[in-house]
Amino acid sequence: MAYYLTSLHPFLIAITICLVFLSLHFSPIQGKTDVGFSINLIRKTSLQVFPHRLRGSSAISRTPQAPVSAYLGQYLVEISIGTPPFKVYGIADTGSDLIWTQCVPCNGCYKQLNPMFDPKKSSSYSNISCDSKLCHELGVCSPQKQCNYTYAYGGGAMTQGVLAQETVTLTSTTGTTVPLRSIVFGCGHNESDGFNDHEMGIIGLGGGPASLISQTGSSFGGKMFSQCLVPFHTDVSVSSKMTFGKASKVSGGGVVSTPLVAKDDKTLYFVTLLGISVGKRYLPYNGSSKNVEKGNMFLDSGTPPTLLPAQLYDRVVAEVKNQVAMKPIVGDPDLDSQLCYRTKNNLDGPMLTAHFEGANVTLGPIQTFIPPKDGVFCLAFTNTTSDVGIYGNYVQSNYLIGFDLEAHMVSFKPTDCTKHT
Repeated sequence: MAYYLTSLHPFLIAITICLVFLSLHFSPIQGKTDVGFSINLIRKTSLQVFPHRLRGSSAISRTPQAPVSAYLGQYLVEISIGTPPFKVYGIADTGSDLIWTQCVPCNGCYKQLNPMFDPKKSSSYSNISCDSKLCHELGVCSPQKQCNYTYAYGGGAMTQGVLAQETVTLTSTTGTTVPLRSIVFGCGHNESDGFNDHEMGIIGLGGGPASLISQTGSSFGGKMFSQCLVPFHTDVSVSSKMTFGKASKVSGGGVVSTPLVAKDDKTLYFVTLLGISVGKRYLPYNGSSKNVEKGNMFLDSGTPPTLLPAQLYDRVVAEVKNQVAMKPIVGDPDLDSQLCYRTKNNLDGPMLTAHFEGANVTLGPIQTFIPPKDGVFCLAFTNTTSDVGIYGNYVQSNYLIGFDLEAHMVSFKPTDCTKHT
């Protein structure tokens, strides 16, 4: 995931910072990491590490929900933690695992609009044991016998604090509350700049054991979830749903699926991109349709633009230029090296198709061209020197995307996410 400075436009900041961070995938400085509910959008371990339990009827029969909405290029998911429940708006991130929020006291924290979580005001808060598996993997034991963690990005953004466990509360489709006990999270006491004031932390949705999906999968019939991200610039009052467990299965007409590719990194959701079509012009991933490396792209809801290896990016840009009947903007330092056009109306650009193994995903201009300022539309792609690309959240919008970690598949269904409530 890339973080933004609030004084600059999110698209331009995202392009710059993504080149440094590449993804919202946290890596610990100290240590290492080894049915359903739904949340609105605004690494598996032993039960001894994550001993969560549910009260009342089966969670499978009462699918829990919470709001997710778009803000400055990110998607903020609303959950509640603690007893009594305290609302937290964290970045929904499929590119990392750790769930964390800023906590009192927080002398080294960035400014946020909402109050910070105060562990002393919650009767269900407790620090995890220094002897626990997760502490050995993610943290280090302090002289005070607290499990301290440090999670950092390659570019310097980071969070530091104490690993603890809390009750996370969601609201079900029937209007009842669904408490998830003993969910392990990071109580952050020192964070770097780079977050905007609406972001209270991160909700890690990756495949590793510390993520929300891994910690709750057994309670909801399996490690499965789906998301539907509203398009960029959608009003912040419009939210969509993220659904977990068996109830998240994506089905019906128009669904296409591609295999998840297993790698040593259990956090990231790797898939195989065979190539991209611009209109009817097919551009293979590596210049050839043969011997495409498996798992050459991962889906990251915390990175806004799509990052392509330079050789593919250059060919995509050249073909878009060839098919757009306008001259691109040149000489504007604010737009740097991005492919941008000046028009008063939505850009009538070509349809792009991402050709994943077994799944062709069609992308319209609303997903591939982003207006960084009035009257300007820019291609929501950039390049990377890495051989592995990132399928960012702009192109994920207006698709119901299901992640099935049990069947090792990702499914796509075209959907108006503004109506997916």
